[in-house]
Amino acid sequence: MNQQTFSDIEYSNRRRSTRRESFLNEMDRLIPWDRWIAMISPYYPEGRRGRPPKDKETMLRMYLIRLWYDLSDEGTEDVIYDSYAMRRFMHLDFLDEQVPAATTLIRFRHLIDGKGIGDKIREEMRNLLAQSGKTLRTGSIQDARTVSLPAQAGSADNRKEELS
Repeated sequence: MNQQTFSDIEYSNRRRSTRRESFLNEMDRLIPWDRWIAMISPYYPEGRRGRPPKDKETMLRMYLIRLWYDLSDEGTEDVIYDSYAMRRFMHLDFLDEQVPAATTLIRFRHLIDGKGIGDKIREEMRNLLAQSGKTLRTGSIQDARTVSLPAQAGSADNRKEELS
């Protein structure tokens, strides 16, 4: 993010940071990004054909958000669009690029979990936190939404139809 947006200016005038921001900033400092990206690089597509692949670090950051907040792939995409703290952690500037789609995250997740890299990252993350005297408690973000229910066989409308 090279140029400050109006959102950046607005958020810089807040009185305090959220727990989410503090956590993401701490993890951003703690994680050995170069080493973890180097573990992924031999398996990551180079983009010789078709659409160029998303940046490895961007995808790794998205993967970690999914892991830490126990989100679905679609939920991860949504929360990054919705949360300023998540967007900052992702190093995304919506003037230049968009959040990678959930299907892109699915492919990335299958790639690194299939190669055992996800397990190595989780283990190293536990070790890094333990060395700093901390542990990780993952959480979940729940979205309120309405769900259409199928008509019940025993409902009053269905019984009227059955009697006629």
